[in-house]
Amino acid sequence: MAGEPQADCLFCKIVAGEVPATVVRETETTVAFRDINPQAPTHVLVIPRVHYPDAASLAAAEPAIAADMMRETAEIAAGEKVDATGYRVVFNTGAGAGQTVFHAHAHVLGGRGLQWPPG
Repeated sequence: MAGEPQADCLFCKIVAGEVPATVVRETETTVAFRDINPQAPTHVLVIPRVHYPDAASLAAAEPAIAADMMRETAEIAAGEKVDATGYRVVFNTGAGAGQTVFHAHAHVLGGRGLQWPPG
């Protein structure tokens, strides 16, 4: 059921403390941790504690939690000291866009030049 933890979801297991992660910040609604395969000097994932397969389904069902995630991306950028130099927030939605874990999440990337267009 949407919003409920999924037994086969890596990010649900991180939220539950069953899988270790390098946690950067936690709030009542989100967990932020370092990506295990960083694509920039700063690469932090921000996930909701509730399970939705992607950002669009989270925003439709729980807009306040989606807003919390966006607020946390700014807090992460400030904490990582990339807010002044620039950072990127990426939501990959669907396998064709590169999403590999089907639990809504935002990538916070910074600490190097980020060209446009990406990828």
